[in-house]
Amino acid sequence: MAAPLYSAGQILVVTVGLPGRGKTHLAHAIQRYLRWLGVKCKVFNLANVRREVLGSLDELPNDYFGPSPRHAKTFAMKDKVRERLQKEIGRFFEEGGQVAVYDANNSTQKQRNEIRRQFSSGKIQIMFIECVCDDDELIAQNIRSVYQSNPDYIGWELKDVMASFMQRIDRHKQFYEPITDPSFPYLQLINLGQRIVMNNVRGYLQNRIVFFLMNIHNRDRTIYFARAGEALVEHSYKADAELSSLGKEYAERLCEFVISLRECHQPHFTAVPAPSQRHSVSWFSDQSKPVSPLPGPPSRNLEVWCSTRKRSVLTAAPFRRMGCKVREHSHLCEMNPGVVDGMSSEEIAQRFPDSIESKERDPYRFRFPRAESYHDLAIRLEPIIFELERTREDVLIIGQSSVLRCLIAYLQGNKPAEIPFIQVREGDLVEILPQAFGVSSHVYSFWDPEKKRQERDIEFAIRAAAALAEESFESDTSGNEAAVANDASSTTAASSAPVQPEPAAQP
Repeated sequence: MAAPLYSAGQILVVTVGLPGRGKTHLAHAIQRYLRWLGVKCKVFNLANVRREVLGSLDELPNDYFGPSPRHAKTFAMKDKVRERLQKEIGRFFEEGGQVAVYDANNSTQKQRNEIRRQFSSGKIQIMFIECVCDDDELIAQNIRSVYQSNPDYIGWELKDVMASFMQRIDRHKQFYEPITDPSFPYLQLINLGQRIVMNNVRGYLQNRIVFFLMNIHNRDRTIYFARAGEALVEHSYKADAELSSLGKEYAERLCEFVISLRECHQPHFTAVPAPSQRHSVSWFSDQSKPVSPLPGPPSRNLEVWCSTRKRSVLTAAPFRRMGCKVREHSHLCEMNPGVVDGMSSEEIAQRFPDSIESKERDPYRFRFPRAESYHDLAIRLEPIIFELERTREDVLIIGQSSVLRCLIAYLQGNKPAEIPFIQVREGDLVEILPQAFGVSSHVYSFWDPEKKRQERDIEFAIRAAAALAEESFESDTSGNEAAVANDASSTTAASSAPVQPEPAAQP
């Protein structure tokens, strides 16, 4: 969510490909990345519009799916849906939108020429992305992802979804025409990044999209977020203090909870811990309702990413002892507070009286002198973003709340203004699962920091009282012993004094 990319113009990204090729996953990935760059981007999914206009699958004619229906009524229904979608895209551009992603099959050259004719008349640049896939395992994975989050298949069994999708694929194959026109600006993704063919793609923003797509995949994985444990010195950036006793206890509990949660998600487990209902971190921009994932394969490993700060490294230490791969990234370090490091709120208000109003007006870009803003932090995290897209293992990211807010916002496609208000509480584990129609987010509460601190305060108070009582007892005992010693010494001194002779009696 860096600065808006100057006047990059308006771009229409059009997906092309047979069903089950990962087009929707790709469309939402582009939206996440461009929003993070500060670009006003939106996905327009043809299936979502079809559900709004025509209703559920049960209400559609049998020949609806496929580029060439047999009945005129079906043709009219499909044209109505496409016209509605194209009007929404046109309205988006009229209202200042920069990039629209037209998410549909667009299987024939005729359909693509019609899109090009309608939108190329203005200043809109068109870029086609064709998804080609001949890997049966990858196709099955794409269908399973759709099964998880597509509103068409709520309540369906997986085998029925597979059969329905394979039927759609067979119908589209009869009429599918790959992109061959050399005048078309297009990107061809073979097996979602295994090989990439680029033709006539121009412009800075379009090339940024290409570079991003070179780093993504759609394999199942889970990304976890948790805050680092409590440090001995909490409010000093320069101190870089180690964990307190409570922080060490927190780190052990975090490790235990994550390991047990991952075990519960395996196929042979049926009871999974219920997410906390006290709060949520999720915003969803589409109409689909993300659901819990299918149990993940037991072979998927867990990587732990942390910053190079001591509290973060030590919070990850129990995972290292468990055999997990721990990677330290300097980019994951917390925001630098600058000159206000270690100051209380009252001191900040006294020295920078205008800061409160400025921060409330623009919390995303506000910074103190020699400090970082959320905007600066988002730019710094770009290497982490690409690394996160490339990895195929489950990942737990341990860091301070400011860093976690930015990364969660990226995965969910939040607007920059929302980042400072995303809650990542101490003692919570945020679980995010990228899916075809967005992401599914859960928050698990495994640690009560207030209760633990109260217990620690009570324990300290008891220890302090015991120490005082012992000190008082020792003082009283030593005082009594001193008094007895004084009495004894007085008695001894009296008995050892020389006896004076009595004076002689006077005659």
